[in-house]
Amino acid sequence: MTDEETVLSVADLTVTIGTRRGAARAVAGVDWSVRAGETLALVGESGSGKSMSVLAATGLAPRAARVTGDVRLLGTDLATLSAARRRRMRGRHVGFVFQDPMTSLNPVLTVGRQIGEASEVHLGLTRRAARARAIEMLELVGIPSAAERVDAYPHQLSGGMRQRAVIAMALVCEPDLLIADEPTTALDVTTQAQIVELVADLQRRLGTAVVWISHDLGVVAGLADTVAVMYGGRIVEQGSVDAVFAEPAHPYTAALLAARPDPDANVTELVTIPGTPPSPLELPEGCAFWPRCSVRGDSRCERELPPLVPVAAGHQVRTFYPRQSTGEDR
Repeated sequence: MTDEETVLSVADLTVTIGTRRGAARAVAGVDWSVRAGETLALVGESGSGKSMSVLAATGLAPRAARVTGDVRLLGTDLATLSAARRRRMRGRHVGFVFQDPMTSLNPVLTVGRQIGEASEVHLGLTRRAARARAIEMLELVGIPSAAERVDAYPHQLSGGMRQRAVIAMALVCEPDLLIADEPTTALDVTTQAQIVELVADLQRRLGTAVVWISHDLGVVAGLADTVAVMYGGRIVEQGSVDAVFAEPAHPYTAALLAARPDPDANVTELVTIPGTPPSPLELPEGCAFWPRCSVRGDSRCERELPPLVPVAAGHQVRTFYPRQSTGEDR
């Protein structure tokens, strides 16, 4: 895989949001990239900065946000583009699937009209051609009787069908990158599995790069190639999904994995992580996870920010006490 195949790269991305209580640092010095045909999973609890990092990278951060860093989409520095050119590039090359399909769909327009609109704007299709394209996309995402469903309104579809329609809308321009932000959270377990398999199948066929944002490590395990675990606006661990799941090197990653429900285990109480994530307004000077950490090497973690260091090839962790891939102390 060459650098030319890197679809989106983010370097030293920082997002600070001004509030009446002061400046909130939502993202602090984040680096990640995703290549064609690859799935990058950003995982962590709510407030960890995973969604904000993607929104900021694609130019969708709140107006009150101050965004710094280097962001390149298909090699183009987005900071050098005007707002209009950035919007056109994002519309043509990036598709978005968000958590609740009902908030992504206009209730007074048919799903076919909403899917076809993007192809009219960004591909220059006529209204008739856009309708035919919408039917084709509905078939692609597995909606039966697509020629009839194209004229349905969102409320006439089930939750799973609505999410499939949103995926069709995101992929209608054949974007190079698909952003999936908690796309299965509002769905039942069976439909969740169908949506995950649908995205994976479409990626295999289209070669699209995918950034999957989730707190559900169970979903990530079967979908992602690489994982970046975020906490307190920073990446605390990143690497291949196999390496991170087999030998988590950061206490936060290990705690997230331990908190996953196991349907085969006979347990009456789920494992939880004590405490709560820090407020972006009151991030500590040192490791943000230190107050909740089960390891706590010493007070150095409380006073100083640990660096992101390698523990194996392609596997990094933010700690003063890295371990080898065998799990033994260095």
